[in-house]
Amino acid sequence: MTDQKPPAQQLEFFEIPSPCIGVCESGPRGYCKGCYRSREERLYWLKIDDGTRRKVIVACQRRKKAALSRDRRQNEAIQEVREPSQISMFDTPPEKIDKA
Repeated sequence: MTDQKPPAQQLEFFEIPSPCIGVCESGPRGYCKGCYRSREERLYWLKIDDGTRRKVIVACQRRKKAALSRDRRQNEAIQEVREPSQISMFDTPPEKIDKA
């Protein structure tokens, strides 16, 4: 058997700051609309270790990316509905133009 040591943990010299941006409003999925943390993640932020905080921040970034992507798709769908169905008078095909 080989004696394998667990990987060394990186030392943190500075505390990992809260990702809070002061919005503090829950969205439809239960995550904060500002920082994308769950209620439990916000509640226990001061009690969790730095490794867990890093995981929470990565999860928040993933949630934000997914939410922005979802919003973009919804906006594109709305734009498609709002586009006028009337044909412009300047888009007349050349064969239909009366040549005098």
